[in-house]
Amino acid sequence: MAGIGTLMKTSSCHYFRLSSSSSPSPSSLSFASTPFVLPIRVLTRTRRRPTFPRIFAFSSNDIKVGSNIEVDGAPWKVLEFLHVKPGKGAAFVRTTLRNYVTGNTVEKTFRAGAKIEQANIFKETKQYTYKDGAQFVFMDLTSYEELRLDESTVGDKMMWLKEGTDCNLLFWNGKVIGFELPMNVKLKVVDVLPGGDSGQGGSKPATLETGAVVNVPLFIEIGEVVTVDTESGQYLSRG
Repeated sequence: MAGIGTLMKTSSCHYFRLSSSSSPSPSSLSFASTPFVLPIRVLTRTRRRPTFPRIFAFSSNDIKVGSNIEVDGAPWKVLEFLHVKPGKGAAFVRTTLRNYVTGNTVEKTFRAGAKIEQANIFKETKQYTYKDGAQFVFMDLTSYEELRLDESTVGDKMMWLKEGTDCNLLFWNGKVIGFELPMNVKLKVVDVLPGGDSGQGGSKPATLETGAVVNVPLFIEIGEVVTVDTESGQYLSRG
């Protein structure tokens, strides 16, 4: 039996109407009065909705050491924090903050669960290249763009800055607000008292090539290179 059909469509699905004939010859096809209907399932493509990461509000309960927050329109770094739950009254968070711009350190208390604005601070690695008058010049090693920081911004960190040192410059609201030194640096000793019995222990002051003065072991001599912790300013090792 041969057949011919037509495609029909309803509001919910598609059907194929097949009519039969008494003769296999295409020239003598005749259509039966009662069609036989085959349902055809049409697969429709469901469009997936894009997914986005959930954004959580930052509150005083999320504070930890190193958090960057905005208070009174200025960026601050959390140095210390303590969650306090008194016997009476509401819980609170006691913090010690350091202002990224001025370097000032303050203590501030936040109510537990209070909403806090996070400071949008990001870092970019730049190389300190030279000092131009009262400005310290840093360079991007990819674009060779120069960025300058004033002495007031660099502060005491200048004692550990040597030409060619890679540092992390800190950006906030599109401007440079400071920088981070490497954890330790290697500097040459340019002046130190001679000799000393290393068996006796003890230390002596040494002047480094950047002008910093640190206490070094008695066996350290002029011309030697020492490794210094930039956070504490302490001698770590020779070489």
